Amino acid sequence: LFQVVHAHKPHFMALHCQEFGGKNYEASMSHVDKFVKELLSSDAMKDYNRARVYLDENYKSQEHFTALGSFYFLHESLKNIYQFDFKAKKYKKVTGKEIYSDTLESTPMLEKEKFPQDYFPECKWSRKGFIRTRWCITDCAFDLVNIHLFHDASNLIAWETSPSVYSGIRHKALGYVLDRIIDQRFEKVSYFVFGDFNFRLDAKAVVETLCAKATMQTIRAADTNEVVKLIFRESDNDRKVMLQLEKKLFDYFNQDVFRDNNGTALLEFDRELSVFKDRLYELDISFPPSYPYSEDSSQGKQYMNTRCPAWCDRILMSHSAKELILKVKNDEKIVIYDHIGPNVCMGDHKPVFLSFRIAAGAGKPIANVHKCCVVQ
Repeated sequence: LFQVVHAHKPHFMALHCQEFGGKNYEASMSHVDKFVKELLSSDAMKDYNRARVYLDENYKSQEHFTALGSFYFLHESLKNIYQFDFKAKKYKKVTGKEIYSDTLESTPMLEKEKFPQDYFPECKWSRKGFIRTRWCITDCAFDLVNIHLFHDASNLIAWETSPSVYSGIRHKALGYVLDRIIDQRFEKVSYFVFGDFNFRLDAKAVVETLCAKATMQTIRAADTNEVVKLIFRESDNDRKVMLQLEKKLFDYFNQDVFRDNNGTALLEFDRELSVFKDRLYELDISFPPSYPYSEDSSQGKQYMNTRCPAWCDRILMSHSAKELILKVKNDEKIVIYDHIGPNVCMGDHKPVFLSFRIAAGAGKPIANVHKCCVVQ
């Protein structure tokens, strides 16, 4: 992370985390404070003299707990940065460094919501939801939404239909968030939505393509007759096993297909965002699937054989936000959409980042451009 900061030197930096405290958050939440202090006090971040940190750490409140963490860092060179107060419906100047955790429900500087349990009833203790903040930089107002959508509970169920039932659940939840942030309560502004969307490849189409010449063997539980495993074997070549599929097993014999050329051949199966093409924009993906990486610290590039690799972690934006991004000038590569730590173990998800510049005066058509600085 610090290497990316050093390389791109952003003036305004937003860092969205999901599953804060990890999967075993009750035991691991104690590490969060150390992580936050390291970010705020590190030498790499010394030029960021203002910060806002919002941590949903209250895991005892199952009704509201989302395990989301949103960090915002402002470079000392930035002047007149404002954050929106959703209760007072006005902007307030950002000064100093502030951390909010136990009081998120009563903090007027954000909107936080956990998705209703009936969205995904089989997952009783789901922490999926979103946090929204609103900012104004040099007359340019925009929302930043930290989001965590529902996962695939079973590879076998995901394989049954195209699109999968889980894709439909994510579609419903993302639609809810988009409707929420453009409703009538507040002025409409451009927005960026980024986090773990849990978007998966169309499992049925992927398997049918990867195993086009294979024969399938179905294994059922003796007591319930329920399908518990699918084995795909080559028709010849000594009937070599190509793929084994279980509820939490996706063991394909050749992982290179997910890594070669950044997995570009599989992008045609990344279809979940197409439903929202009229509402959301994404830059071209040129990095490998961001999940599920091995959690073995010596295996930074290796995928786990638990799920089909997919681009779960994304940075999306409204079409008006796309217009805020400064166009490339003189062949200078100003807009960069990439992943972090390609060779380093960073957990089962590989973080992604978007670096861009906001065009001067982009927030208001009639803005006095000469009064606005260019903000990265």
